[in-house]
Amino acid sequence: MAIRDLIPWSRTDYRVPAPFAVEQDRRDPLLSLHREVNRLFDDVVRGFGVPAFAGTERALLSPRLELGQTDAEIRVIAELPGLDEKDVEIVAEDGVLTLLGEKKSEVEDKDGGYSEGSYGRFDRRIALPRTVETDKASARFRNGVLTVTLPRSAAAADTVRRILIHSDAA
Repeated sequence: MAIRDLIPWSRTDYRVPAPFAVEQDRRDPLLSLHREVNRLFDDVVRGFGVPAFAGTERALLSPRLELGQTDAEIRVIAELPGLDEKDVEIVAEDGVLTLLGEKKSEVEDKDGGYSEGSYGRFDRRIALPRTVETDKASARFRNGVLTVTLPRSAAAADTVRRILIHSDAA
């Protein structure tokens, strides 16, 4: 998160009095240029519905996850469009499930005289409860969707304690 995200007003809403802004720009023209270039990039990116540049690379390479749990298992579903199962690695270690992946794409057109490549890596870490049996975990990859199923131990149901909520009636 950038510091400017904590400011309660946006750049378009905040107006510096004209004499002060002109005086400040005269003192530091590079600051003025820097501010203007940042504004232009933010405007362009905002127009495409993409978040601002801070953290954008990670957001684009990070798969969307869906987590679900029942008394019997924990299920992690990751959307990985354009990847094959050979491009993905799953590791369960020290109470953490880690999904690793790398996408490589190269296109070469000899008639057009160009080649194009795109590369990207991601890793997602998910904390697991102690009651999961990682040695019995299974994974399935189909049509760009990875489903990891982690069964819970039988003792897990015994360790869950429901706490009743009492209301104070006046």
